Amino acid sequence: MKPVYWDRAKRELSRSDPVLGAIIRRYPRIHLVPRGDPFHTLARSIVGQQISVKAAQAVWNRLLEALPAVTPEHALGAGTQRLLSCGLSRRKVEYLADLAERFASGRIVPARWQTMGDEEVIAELTEVRGIGRWTAEMLLIFSLLRPDVLPVDDLGLQRGVSLGYRGGRRVSETGLRRIARSWSPWRSVATWYLWRSLDPLPVEY
Repeated sequence: MKPVYWDRAKRELSRSDPVLGAIIRRYPRIHLVPRGDPFHTLARSIVGQQISVKAAQAVWNRLLEALPAVTPEHALGAGTQRLLSCGLSRRKVEYLADLAERFASGRIVPARWQTMGDEEVIAELTEVRGIGRWTAEMLLIFSLLRPDVLPVDDLGLQRGVSLGYRGGRRVSETGLRRIARSWSPWRSVATWYLWRSLDPLPVEY
């Protein structure tokens, strides 16, 4: 299901930014696909840390085969060896177990996030082992559908801005934030389309 704000965001971004307007016109029939399950989104983000998209997908596919469902209970019940056999590093197995335990015990209650601001959600999630700001931002974009998230540490976003706005030259965090000013309040949407400029196949977390 398309996020309710998507078409409005496309129109306003196309008017305010010619580079984004051209990208948006190239991909008229695709949009962000929301992930309603926060645990699923966070687990997939942990799997994808510091490896290529292709490698992450391979590990994720093996995890899907190994578990009846990607839930906190099944992740806790799988055991270390089964998770390692999926291609997860021992550290990522530990991260996944910590995340699953927090969900299963009620230390993390996703329903609370609906009344919390983006930075409050990020602060809560980054207390979990293996979850940094980038992973929390992926949850905000893909699961909570927050429209104005700017993941400045994301390599894909940096590369998209470099190619689209700087002729391939490296862009600093300050420079990226300056370019992104005109995207607000739709910086999540702008980021998603810059990802598309590099890879037409949408990445989902």
